[in-house]
Amino acid sequence: MRRISAVEGDPNDLACPPPKNQTSAGNDKKLTDSRVRGLKSPAKGNKITYDTGPDSIRGFGIRVTASGARAFVLNYVVAGRERRMTIGEYPAWGVAAAREEAKRLRQKVDRGVDPLAEKIAAREAPTVAELADRYLEEWANVNKRSGPAADDASMLRRLVKPELGNRKVKSIEYEDITRLHHRLTKTNGPYQANRVLALLSKMFVLAIHWKMRTDNPTKHIQRNTEQPRNRYLSGDEMRRLTEALAAHPNQIAANAVRLLLLTGARRGEVLGATWDQFGLKGGVWTKPSAHTKQEREHRVPLSAPALKLLVDMRTDAEQRAAEKRRDVSPYVFPARVGNGPMVEIKTAWAALCKAADISGVRIHDLRHSYASMLASAGLSLPVIGALHGAENGFENPNAQTSHSICWAPIAPSSEERANGPSRRSAPCWSGVS
Repeated sequence: MRRISAVEGDPNDLACPPPKNQTSAGNDKKLTDSRVRGLKSPAKGNKITYDTGPDSIRGFGIRVTASGARAFVLNYVVAGRERRMTIGEYPAWGVAAAREEAKRLRQKVDRGVDPLAEKIAAREAPTVAELADRYLEEWANVNKRSGPAADDASMLRRLVKPELGNRKVKSIEYEDITRLHHRLTKTNGPYQANRVLALLSKMFVLAIHWKMRTDNPTKHIQRNTEQPRNRYLSGDEMRRLTEALAAHPNQIAANAVRLLLLTGARRGEVLGATWDQFGLKGGVWTKPSAHTKQEREHRVPLSAPALKLLVDMRTDAEQRAAEKRRDVSPYVFPARVGNGPMVEIKTAWAALCKAADISGVRIHDLRHSYASMLASAGLSLPVIGALHGAENGFENPNAQTSHSICWAPIAPSSEERANGPSRRSAPCWSGVS
């Protein structure tokens, strides 16, 4: 007996679809719930009993297995290919509901659509979690610096995947993103919510490019109004932070914070720094283009305290390596586990802020504090920009970026110039290393 070429269903099915007149073995009966319940199980394999008689739906039947399981099926031919599609199990699906679904599917077939192929495509369609993983692997890790790429990975892991990860990319709608944005605004703040929205916007742009969907559900979503967040450490805060750094149990992380304070570098630049970037004799830090925001090599002179900190750290690293009879790690801040660099210091920073009784200060704000120290020392904004690695430095001395403008109020006032620097500038080059 010729069998149905079925993607779904048991290949041991014992019946093929009946002729168009819907008579099967002389049994001219429509399927009913009572009839389905009374069907006997075959000795082995499966047996299909088709809906027959007037107004029956061609190919619609009930499949009964040797174990007694029952499921409604629809047999059909589309593009010359015979298919058998499972509609649903009985009794979760009643006969009336299954017949209506079979009627809907049959109408699709009449239009040349293969409903089973649609079902399989929907089942195998990528999820938001899979889109997120592909975004990180093929775009963020390729086009972003290590720090921002790690931030994206963190946001996706903590804030996006728990909410949307199991959803199909095609199923995400404007309302889903709006709901997530509003919730994050309340729980994580307006800035974090906007960062997640921007991340999702880029992901769905790529989803269109990768043919996962045809539109971007983040379009036209109103972002939160953001006010510039310029937070600087006062002299008292710097003193308390210095004391907290000295007492912190993880001195590798403490040194990372010290170097951030003394150089104004970005977190990713510091944590990913290698010893070969530093000319300890000449006092210069050569940042490779892969680590800088401007994607070009950047040479930064090191202050005396920063240089002393690095020299002391190198001496300690060599001593520890000699004791353990191994080579010095190429990374200035090696990870505790593995051979790579330290990835994050958020936990250490939170502990330091708590110990120093400092609130509302992000790691990135240490760059602002460094800039305020330079401004207090009388350096011009273009010079500060160059030391920071800002895009407008020595190359464009007349330009004042938003960063440079926000540093300006920290420059010494006329009263300070007349009477000498205030206490806030005292910790600039002392007590940190």
